[in-house]
Amino acid sequence: MTQTTAQIDRVPRNLHHWLGVVRRRHLYFIVALFLGWLIVWGTSWVLPTQYTSSTLILVEQPTMPKEYVTPNVAYDLQLRLQSITEQILSRSRLLSIVDEMKLYAKERSRLSPDEVVAKMRKDIDIDLVKTQPDNRISAFKVSYSASNPSIAQQVTNRLTTLFINENLEVRQEASEDTTRFLEGQLETVRLELEQQEEKIRAFKGQHVGELPAQLETNLQILHGLQSQLQSQEDALNSAKQQRVYLDTLLNQYRALQGTSKGPDGARITLASVDQELDKLRKQLADLSANYKDRYPDIRALKDKIGRTEKLKQELLATQNPTGGASTRNEGSATATTDATGSIDASLMLQLQSQLRSNQIEIHDREQSLAALRGEIGRYQNRLNHEPVREQELADLTRGYEQSKASYNELLKKKNESAMATRMELLRQGERFRVLDPASLPVKPSFPNRLRFCGLGLLCGIVFGLAIIVALEAFDDRIYNEADFKRLLPVPLLSEIPLITNPYAERNERKRIYIGYAMAGAVAVVILGGSALSYWRG
Repeated sequence: MTQTTAQIDRVPRNLHHWLGVVRRRHLYFIVALFLGWLIVWGTSWVLPTQYTSSTLILVEQPTMPKEYVTPNVAYDLQLRLQSITEQILSRSRLLSIVDEMKLYAKERSRLSPDEVVAKMRKDIDIDLVKTQPDNRISAFKVSYSASNPSIAQQVTNRLTTLFINENLEVRQEASEDTTRFLEGQLETVRLELEQQEEKIRAFKGQHVGELPAQLETNLQILHGLQSQLQSQEDALNSAKQQRVYLDTLLNQYRALQGTSKGPDGARITLASVDQELDKLRKQLADLSANYKDRYPDIRALKDKIGRTEKLKQELLATQNPTGGASTRNEGSATATTDATGSIDASLMLQLQSQLRSNQIEIHDREQSLAALRGEIGRYQNRLNHEPVREQELADLTRGYEQSKASYNELLKKKNESAMATRMELLRQGERFRVLDPASLPVKPSFPNRLRFCGLGLLCGIVFGLAIIVALEAFDDRIYNEADFKRLLPVPLLSEIPLITNPYAERNERKRIYIGYAMAGAVAVVILGGSALSYWRG
């Protein structure tokens, strides 16, 4: 028999064969289909129902343009959302929500707090909404699943409030921390800057007059001192020449006091003065031919000439005080002699006085020259130390400029950060806004009974086909003429026609009607179950 079945299995199958299988096994298929669908569909009504409430939160950009106020909070929204989510889904925060809203009342009696928290985390779902093509987060969706639609909506609202408030707190805290950090750095740099300013101030106080900024002033003062030194030296030379002249003139007067009168009866004192004037004027003429009027010797000769002419005028005034006394008294030799004696005494006193004044002038000018040379030496010493001071001051100034640049940059950043912090406190920065409020679910999110209905139909079909294949595999009967002919080793000589009776025909028709009725009933039940699953979730 096994060999016969194997031989039949090797016979090629055609449409007539498969139609015969359908006629024989359709009732088994319908029953298996219905049972498979009923089991899967019925399971969807037994499983615990879950309702999901969701809300859409929009990420709004700052109302103030970035060109005016630069945010001082990290702009990576995804990382910040991850941090906020971890804070909201923390054990303490979720347990407080569970206690406050009396969630998982049945589960809390048999589960530990950590298991309750883990279950609530599974019921919470957060999906990011990104824009294309920049892949930037523009919104995110918060969902919560519960067995009661009202509770699902309330918990979703609470989670939404936590996200909004937590974002504000995180941004404000981060902004304030940034501002405080910059203020601390600014204070540190300010102290360093003050220390460097104090060093520069002390350096400038210790080296007054030797600084690079005073170079031009020192040069001008040194040039002026050198000019004064030259003038003092010229004046000293003139005074010394005057002293020589006065000494010579005084010696001449002293020598002339013991001489006799000339052939005309007059003293030679006035003549000596005239001779001296002629001599000086000749010297001046010789020097003027070769030098300019500003030449020191020319200036000295002019001074001598002036003093000599003044002496001559005084001599003439003494000898002829009334302008005509000399003519009126020419005949009186005794009067002339007395007058001349008094004139010599007066001139001697004037010369001695001028000589004392000249000595005092020479002494004063020598002291002035010593003081000027000391000042010139001091300023030359300043100029010699100027390159060293310049290098030292450059070293101090370099650190000061760097600290000042850092201070100015930190001050600018601190002011910008403080402005951004005020913007965050006024809630004008990046914030979350509820775009779609938490929905009140009317259909369960799990189980999806319409999907279970389709899955049950598929399982019923597979189950029915499996039963048909199994029945055909274990059935060794022959149902058609072709299979029978292939089993015979000799040719077929004659056939006996099929003999039917009315009872068999009625049973066959009844069987067909029952199959149609069962197929229709199963179809109606499946369609009704699908409609019920659609309308009631």
